[in-house]
Amino acid sequence: MQTKIIAVSGKGGVGKTTISAATVRILTEQYPEKRILAIDADPAVGLSTALGVNIVKTLDDIRKEIVEKTVSGEAREAVDLLNEARFHIFDAMAENGSFAFLAIGRPETAGCYCGVNAYLKEVIAALADEFDYVVIDGEAGIEQINRRVMEKVTHLLLVSDQSKKGISVLRTIRSLSSELVHPDRTGAILNRVADQSLNAFVDLGDIELLATIPPDEEQLQNDVLGRSVFDLPSDSPLLCGVREALNTMQYI
Repeated sequence: MQTKIIAVSGKGGVGKTTISAATVRILTEQYPEKRILAIDADPAVGLSTALGVNIVKTLDDIRKEIVEKTVSGEAREAVDLLNEARFHIFDAMAENGSFAFLAIGRPETAGCYCGVNAYLKEVIAALADEFDYVVIDGEAGIEQINRRVMEKVTHLLLVSDQSKKGISVLRTIRSLSSELVHPDRTGAILNRVADQSLNAFVDLGDIELLATIPPDEEQLQNDVLGRSVFDLPSDSPLLCGVREALNTMQYI
């Protein structure tokens, strides 16, 4: 089957990471025989906690090794590292039994994401054929889309609350992705919706609304206690909402 790559994007603070983690859990339950990769592409590195994964090495650690060896004059060894990039990337993956996990790490300097994003683009391309499903928790906003980091994405899942600012970010990401990424399918989740009647004032434009998720008290408790989405009951509002979205999106 063709690798399905779903990227979760949206404004910061709307629950992208939690929805990314829920997506991974649902896929592992739906397809226990499939190869599933979760990529934490957000420098905040929150997906590992949401999935209950311990990070030992990040993609940026590998990049730094190459840079350090090049700066120190060890050109031959640096070239070897580049040639063996796939091996080192697989070595950096955390295996959780039902899925693999890779963290991108932090940028090389404050405010600069260029090096990490360029490397991430190559990683997604290199790994795509090795897995059946790839779930990417993207950084907040539009930067990774704008730099074409996610150009191999097949499904773009946009997450927002009901705020005008959040919806504006979604519409901007949708516009950019249509020009630069061309995903097969794009849809939106409205998260933490306490009052459904306010949806009448939400203008998603041409973005398909996949699901509306109410506040989830058990997930809130999970966040406070540092538990993973695998500790949630299967009928939690979060999991039910994400499952509905993935079904509508024909992702599962």
